This record gives sequence, structure tokens and C-alpha cells, in this order.
Amino acid sequence: MGLIYADVEIINGGDLEMARRNLLDIDEVKRIHVNILVDTGAIMLCINENIQAQLQLQVVEKRKAQLANGHIVEYDVVSPVEIRFKNRQTTCRAMVLPDDTEPLLGAIPLEDMDVLIHPQRQELIVHPDHPYIAQMKIKQVKKNSSVIIG
Repeated sequence: MGLIYADVEIINGGDLEMARRNLLDIDEVKRIHVNILVDTGAIMLCINENIQAQLQLQVVEKRKAQLANGHIVEYDVVSPVEIRFKNRQTTCRAMVLPDDTEPLLGAIPLEDMDVLIHPQRQELIVHPDHPYIAQMKIKQVKKNSSVIIG
């Protein structure tokens, strides 16, 4: 299978919340359209410093990440970030990679948006079993009269 890219919109989630509260005009919400590499080997959304600067996303913490070559590197994490793909959206944190490094759409936002990689068409698609609204799996186990959700 080759590399899979998807056209997504990345939005400053803090701006969106301010717009919802009528503290900011919706036209002032910072957003950018990106052709992003879909990377099921990555856990988080990874953006680069250029995207962070354009969206003016605030750093909330630093995290270490292990690269494919085994090296461990520390990166800034920004939040909140909203991602939109077709009729799906999710809000998450994003790890900030240096300079203009290629952004990555990782497993957590992919799962939350309920999207799949179509292997024959080599593209990201909305889950065909639930095309209109994202569906999540939640296991429910009864133990000693209490419910554990995990």
C-alpha cells in the first residue's frame, strides 16, 4: 500500500469556542486546509511549527515521542485543535513538529472520527457502515452489580 493523504481542515479550537460564546466573530476563527499524511503508526495529530503559527495555537505541555528510527525527541503539544474531514470532526491535542515537517493524522483522531483507509482506492473514507454519524465502540461489563465502561 502506498502513502495515503486526506484533505482536512484544521481549526483553532479555542477560537471556535469563543465564537460559540459570541466572543469572536465566526469569520475570525483561524483555520487552514491541509493535505495531510494519514499515518496509522502515529498516535496523535502532528502539525508543524508553520501551522501552529498560522493558527496561533497555545502550547499546553511538552511530550516525548519515539521516532521510527528509535530516537526519543521532546516536542510541544498544543490544544485544542479541531480537525474536520468530510462530515466528521474531532477535537484533540496536536504534537508540534519542527519547521515545515509533513503533518500527520494519527490513530486517535482517525478512530474518533470513525474513518477508515480504503485499501483498494488508497484513500481515507467515512466508515461505510455508519456514513451519516460517527459511531464508537464501548464495551460494557457487569461486575459485582456495578457497570464498568472501558
